[in-house]
Amino acid sequence: MKKDQLGLSYSGVGSAQALDDYLAALDSYYGYIGDYIALVDRALADSPQFVMAHLLKAYMVLIGSNAEMVAVSAHHHAAAAALPMNDRERMHVRALGLALENRLWESARAFEDLSVDYPLDGLALHVGAVVDYLIGDSRMLRDRIGRAMPDWSPDMHGYHGLLGSAAFGLEETGQYARAEAMGLEALAFEPRNGWATHAVAHVFEMENRRREGAVWMRSRLDDWSKESGIAVHNWWHLALFHLGLGETDEVLKLYDGPIFGTPSAFQFDMVDASALLWRLQLKGVDVGGRWHAIADAWEKDVGVGGESTFPFNDWHAMMAFVGAGRDEAAVELLAAQGRGVAAAEGDGPMMLREVGQPVTLAVRAFGEGRYRDCVELLRPVRNRAHRFGGSHAQRDLIDQTLIEAARRDGQRNLVIALEAERGFAKPEADDVTAMLSRAA
Repeated sequence: MKKDQLGLSYSGVGSAQALDDYLAALDSYYGYIGDYIALVDRALADSPQFVMAHLLKAYMVLIGSNAEMVAVSAHHHAAAAALPMNDRERMHVRALGLALENRLWESARAFEDLSVDYPLDGLALHVGAVVDYLIGDSRMLRDRIGRAMPDWSPDMHGYHGLLGSAAFGLEETGQYARAEAMGLEALAFEPRNGWATHAVAHVFEMENRRREGAVWMRSRLDDWSKESGIAVHNWWHLALFHLGLGETDEVLKLYDGPIFGTPSAFQFDMVDASALLWRLQLKGVDVGGRWHAIADAWEKDVGVGGESTFPFNDWHAMMAFVGAGRDEAAVELLAAQGRGVAAAEGDGPMMLREVGQPVTLAVRAFGEGRYRDCVELLRPVRNRAHRFGGSHAQRDLIDQTLIEAARRDGQRNLVIALEAERGFAKPEADDVTAMLSRAA
């Protein structure tokens, strides 16, 4: 049993070097910096009974990954569960096990209980916040960090990670000034913290400060784009700034380069690629044959013979299948969702019934020119869409699709109402100004 500088105890650590490698991996994981998986693998090679190293590896490969990586996560969870451990580690094993069973609300509560008892466990705070994002619980995304804040100080290991998580939670609850300040504070401690960069980018997006956001991100390009596990998502944020400014050539350049120039099997990256192409098409931009590469990537996970993996991701997979004309894959995805809705356990059936299946069906209807069906599917779910996860910026695509479907169906009064609503909520946005002009 060894302890770190925060007083947390670790079971199965064979050497001081293994603990050092683990702590370095942990610090990098908070900001998605560098090859944190290699660091934790080195710790495990030295100390194969290192309980928290197994759990850290499981967390790293679980979220946003494909089925193959989920199996790796389950392997490390089982390895940890079979080892002697302390109470804190046992709580981690339980919380991760619930996540692997797709019982995400229970997992979030388990991480909450862990953080109440061990507020200096930065890993529990970080992963718990990610689970909050997956279930769309904006309040807990903020509050689980806020509860722990009084126990932390700037000289503590991982403090920049705490600030980065706090910044995103504040942004998702509409506290933009505080979110920006806390994100910038995190970057003052660790300029390469990609999660903190992402939180500040969300503030720029939500406040429609797109030119400022693009300039800020490009001024820090080397910090967040090199050796970062979240680089693609931050490139996506930069692309959104340019898209909002009407600079579609720059958006396509970013898509063909760092966003999906080299196809990724990481579902978080695939979500970004699908969402960006769909936004472009809603604006009438010809994206050419770009849909095929992203549809190929999705088919490996949720296409023909695949399974519904996560409702939020299914929605983005359907965008790719519609864009690429993959009817068979689209039908199979809907069938897989139907099987998911019928499942008795896990949070997936609830997320599918309430939001996931309607929005996926709506995308299919839009692609087939059934715009009225698309409108009827989206209107009831858009105000509860947080229940299937994602951020406000990501879920905004539901409203964008609804407005365009209503326009194509000739529902003029609904379009005027929706665009007026959008203008009231975001009066400074360049795209909203154009919308209001069209509505008038």
